[in-house]
Amino acid sequence: MSSLHPRAGRRCHNVVNPLHSTVYFSPDFTDELGRIGIEDPDAAYFAGRAAALGAVGPGAVAATFYNFNHDLIAKHLPAVWDTASPQTVLDARLRAADSTLRRLLGDDIVSSADMAEAAELALRAAEACTRHARPLYAAHADLPVPTEPHLAYWHAATLLREHRGDGHLAALLAAGFDPLEALVSHTATGKGMSPRWILATRGWGRSDWEAAEARLRERGLLDAEGGLTESGTALRAEVEEHTDRLDRAPYEHLGVTGVERLTELGRGFLMTAAVAGAFPPDLVGKA
Repeated sequence: MSSLHPRAGRRCHNVVNPLHSTVYFSPDFTDELGRIGIEDPDAAYFAGRAAALGAVGPGAVAATFYNFNHDLIAKHLPAVWDTASPQTVLDARLRAADSTLRRLLGDDIVSSADMAEAAELALRAAEACTRHARPLYAAHADLPVPTEPHLAYWHAATLLREHRGDGHLAALLAAGFDPLEALVSHTATGKGMSPRWILATRGWGRSDWEAAEARLRERGLLDAEGGLTESGTALRAEVEEHTDRLDRAPYEHLGVTGVERLTELGRGFLMTAAVAGAFPPDLVGKA
């Protein structure tokens, strides 16, 4: 019987993953993708996150990213691969990760013993990730581990992020949430992206959002004011608990002490990055 707290993995993920995600909000990412000819922000994101899968089309990205409108993806894929190959995109993404982490954390943290320790812990956790039914994780697991500790940490965070994310999609499907219902219900918890950000980046319109709200109300999951009902709150909690169960192996492998230490280190890095302006101020919320 493990002594690992049931939510220990989630807590660790919640501080490791956001630092990974800073790259996609970073002007460094936009600049690096622009230098290889991918100037549209949507095309850059789809290419940057999907490149590990190879020169895929919109169907594969709609399946693995889950909450983006297929029509938006199809505007950019597979055409983007005529501009830059997947390997060229991966190289640009890693350069962006390097410059972003150096800018947000500073060279002292990037070259610190804490960063080297965090990289070692995160990579050790990722040893227990599994490829089956986890396409985004599996594709990234085939990439080489960078030699510099801050990039090794970012790579390991990618593995842990996509491993949990792939499992989360299974939990959303089991709960009966379609892509936009997943977004609407998550926003209703107060922890998801704001509708403004979703509608600006996911390819959905206001009428799509309202239709998803109506479907959730019909299921008794959303109230008239757009908040979660008791049943909605319980179902969202079950989705997260289901995700925790599917994502338990890496943290069991790392062990209680290792998870606590990685969480501590990750929280410190994340706080430093947040103070440095890593995230848009209106990213999260119901507004």
